[in-house]
Amino acid sequence: MDREQSSAEQDVRTVTVAEQGPGNRRAAAQRQQMRQDLAAAAMELFATQGYEETTVDQIAAAAGVARRTFFRYFRSKEEAIFPDHDDTLVRVADLLASAEPEEHPLDVVCRGIKEVLHMYAATPGVSVARYQLIRQVPTLREREIAVVARYERLFTRYLLGRFDATGTAAGGARNERGPERDHATVGTGAEGVAVPAGWQHGGDDDSMLAEVSAAAVVAAHNHVLRRWLRAGGHGDVEAQLEHSFEVIRGTFWATPPRGVRRRGTVVAPGATEDAATPLELAAASALSATPGGEVLITVARTDAPLELVLDSIKAALGR
Repeated sequence: MDREQSSAEQDVRTVTVAEQGPGNRRAAAQRQQMRQDLAAAAMELFATQGYEETTVDQIAAAAGVARRTFFRYFRSKEEAIFPDHDDTLVRVADLLASAEPEEHPLDVVCRGIKEVLHMYAATPGVSVARYQLIRQVPTLREREIAVVARYERLFTRYLLGRFDATGTAAGGARNERGPERDHATVGTGAEGVAVPAGWQHGGDDDSMLAEVSAAAVVAAHNHVLRRWLRAGGHGDVEAQLEHSFEVIRGTFWATPPRGVRRRGTVVAPGATEDAATPLELAAASALSATPGGEVLITVARTDAPLELVLDSIKAALGR
C-alpha cells in the first residue's frame, strides 16, 4: 500500500505542477471546480440516502456528468469524500522544500500541518458534515487514516533530510541508518544544504526522533481538529493548534541549537541564540528593543495588582 500511495503522491505532484504552467490556470480551476461539484454531490447523497446505498452512477448523475467523468477525478466514491487532500499535500511539500535552512525544522513542520487545518477551516459546514459521516462508516475511517499517514511520512522525510544534511555538512559523509536513509531527502531539497551543527541528536536516534516528532505534530493537529469539529466548527481552532505546538516544542525541542532561529524571533546583539531561561530570554528581548541600552529587571509578587507593577517600573525608569 505504501508503494501505491507513494506513486499516487508523485502523480498528483506531476499533474498539479503541469497545471500551474502558463496558459493552464483556467483548466486547473475548472478541474478543481469539477472535483468540488462531485464531492458536494457525493456528500449530499451520502447524507440523504446513506453511504452504502449510494453508487458512483448516482453521484455522477447528481453532478450532471457521465460515470467515466467521475473516474477522471476520483478512483472511488470514498475518495470523493477527501477532494482537497491531494492538492494540500503538494502545497505542504512545496512549503517544506522552500523553507530556509536556518529555520527551526519543527517550526517548518508545524507550518506545514497548518495548511491542512486551513483546508478544513475554509469550509466549516462541509468539514463538520464529513466528520459526522466518517464516524459512521468504517471504510471512510480507514481511508482517513491512510490520508493522515501521507502527511506524517512527508514530515518524517523532511526531518530526516535535515538530519542528513547536518551529517553531510559536519562530517563530510552521510550516516548510514539502514532503510530510513533511502527516503531521507525525498521531496525536501535538503541534501547538501548547510544546517547548523547540533541538529544531529545522536546518530542512531535521529530516525526515531524524526518519526516521533512528525507523529506528535500530526496527532496534535488531529486532536485539535476533532475537538473543533465536535463543537460544530466553532472557536479559534488556529489558536488552539498554536498552543499544542508550544507544548510539543517544549517537550521535544526545548532549546534550539546555536545558529538556528525560530520563525519570527529576534536575537538581541550580544545575546546567545540558545538562551535557556525565561530571564535570559526577557533580557534578550529588552536588548533587541534598545540596542546598547541598559536592562531593567523587576521583581514582583504574582498576586500584586498590575497597576502597582507598572507604577514601580515607571518609577525605576524615571517616567
